[in-house]
Amino acid sequence: MHYNQLGRTGLFVSELCLGTMTFGGEGMFKAVGQVQQADADALLRTAVDAGVNFIDTANVYSNGLSEEITGQAIRNLGLRREDVVLATKAFGPMGPGHNDRGASRGHLLDQVKASLKRLGTDHIDLYQIHGWDSVTPIEETLRALDDLVTQGHVRYVGVSNWAAWQIAKALGISERRGFARFETVQSYYTLAGRDLERELAPMMESEGLGLMVWSPLAGGYLSGKYRAGGGDGDARRTNFNFPPVDQTRGEAVLSAMDPIAEAHGVSVARIALAWLLHQKVVTSVIVGAKRVDQLEDNLAAVDVALTAEQLASLDAASKLAPEYPGWMIERQSEYRAPALAAVRER
Repeated sequence: MHYNQLGRTGLFVSELCLGTMTFGGEGMFKAVGQVQQADADALLRTAVDAGVNFIDTANVYSNGLSEEITGQAIRNLGLRREDVVLATKAFGPMGPGHNDRGASRGHLLDQVKASLKRLGTDHIDLYQIHGWDSVTPIEETLRALDDLVTQGHVRYVGVSNWAAWQIAKALGISERRGFARFETVQSYYTLAGRDLERELAPMMESEGLGLMVWSPLAGGYLSGKYRAGGGDGDARRTNFNFPPVDQTRGEAVLSAMDPIAEAHGVSVARIALAWLLHQKVVTSVIVGAKRVDQLEDNLAAVDVALTAEQLASLDAASKLAPEYPGWMIERQSEYRAPALAAVRER
């Protein structure tokens, strides 16, 4: 297991992160997983034994039950709080009221207290805004987060599912106002969905943000069990078809993965995870599971070293179609290529 610097902080996290969306099984998350305490303890034990020090949850996962189970699992295993980097999120609805959701100051201050209580801890290492709030001014959200950092309830802050321009605007405001800045972005990124590479990835590299990848197997699609309409009635995508996958493109990706998986003697899921671990922009890949054997297979992805030829094959099968202004920027960058090449030769 390798450990990467989290954004521009002095904190280091494992390249794989244990996701807990499968914990609890209440509401809409029943289709994702119904892992209860004893099995959650076993999953966390397996992850920790493999070197994982990073855990990600959210207040909306099973209406807070995921946080409760996660916190209890940490205590049940007798883990030192200092040895765990604990991340959670806020934004989604936590009640019927108009103010029981969003990224307003009031909602965030209420929810951080609720998350701390459910997790059974006095601080959250990484507190993330789970989505874009089209109503609340960014300044209000950022000031609230800065106050939480100042008060010691939260160590670092991050964001999930925002566009590149929204994050860049927030970083500018934080710098100008002296607020704690976003250090991480949690985004969807897989061989079946590389849209992040258009705007988000270049922005993150430019601004020194860490990338946490959610749903690295595209909701189980890249396990291969859903190809050609496969998957049993209890399978995740059968009941919760998310995130969306272009089936034609997805089948081409799986076909490219098959011989590589066979060459390494591993599952196609492990190849999908290994590909992400080879991407420079990735800080940590969030893996979730219902069973220990699933998690063990995912954790073993750290041992898969893909060759340059294999990476090229996967890139060719999954590459994005050219899109403006990307193709124009790439074309015009050639104007500076000779000068840049000359500098590198010195």
